[in-house]
Amino acid sequence: MNSTFVKVVEVWIPDRTRTRLELGAGLYGEYQAFRQVSELKQFHYNDGLPGRAWAGGKPVVLTQFDQSYFRRTDAARQIGLSAGIAIPIFAGSFLLAVVVFLCGDDEAHAGAIEVWGQNPLIKDEMTLIDGYFGTLREFESASRKIHMGRGQGLPGGVWEKRMPMLINDLGGAGQFLRARNAQQAGMTTGLAIPHIRSADEVYAVTFLSARETPIARRFEIWVPAGGGLSFEAGHCDQDPDLELGHCSSRIGKGEGTIGRVWLTGVPALCENLQQDTSVAGQLAQLAGLDSMLAMPVIEQGLLKAVVALYL
Repeated sequence: MNSTFVKVVEVWIPDRTRTRLELGAGLYGEYQAFRQVSELKQFHYNDGLPGRAWAGGKPVVLTQFDQSYFRRTDAARQIGLSAGIAIPIFAGSFLLAVVVFLCGDDEAHAGAIEVWGQNPLIKDEMTLIDGYFGTLREFESASRKIHMGRGQGLPGGVWEKRMPMLINDLGGAGQFLRARNAQQAGMTTGLAIPHIRSADEVYAVTFLSARETPIARRFEIWVPAGGGLSFEAGHCDQDPDLELGHCSSRIGKGEGTIGRVWLTGVPALCENLQQDTSVAGQLAQLAGLDSMLAMPVIEQGLLKAVVALYL
């Protein structure tokens, strides 16, 4: 994970009392000292980054840790972590987990994780609520000025379809409204995930990945179909034939990391893909990938998709 845009991924889950969040799993790469700090932490409702996402009921972006509500600032500063994004996963009004992505600044840190929401002034438009862009200041400036109608661009498409979307070529994609800006910034791949609070309130979390510092090394979208999960879309720089390899793939409920997410509705991490015997885990191993985050997309208590990011 050291060359990826995201440095640390965590899944925080309610404890037995369901009044606090504790660390369920994490991918820390070489930052094992930070794992030890995190394992000792618990977060109450509205406490710290995971607790804020829980209380707000929507994705939260924290663009800098210094003088903020982030509760592990000293430990994060020691290893160069400086920003985070937290995505709560709900089944109705009940929290299942909070997924946290932690990022760090360096000269080659290009990419973006954004949260888009409906414009409070113009009902039929989405605007950027906040985002973390690493070193991409010009792309950030352009993103903060643009508005998306329903069905427009990556956020607008997710808003309309209420399903995750993947674009493999941001610079050449007519459906990506910031294609020219993305090409100039060196960003190649875009993944957007809906966060659905109600019939009238939908957010879009977008992951925009650059070739040199990708958000993840592989993206996959799986959807329920015919009694199993069917491969819907994917992208992998190491395996350009990913979609062809998965054209007839199926994952059963409870099978591997992705199937476990379908069974439980809770995000799952796999630190060693050799332990994942599903077709997704096996093909990822052949491509030289080691670890995976799988996240559910849930609407009205029903699982609509599972999104996998291979780190």
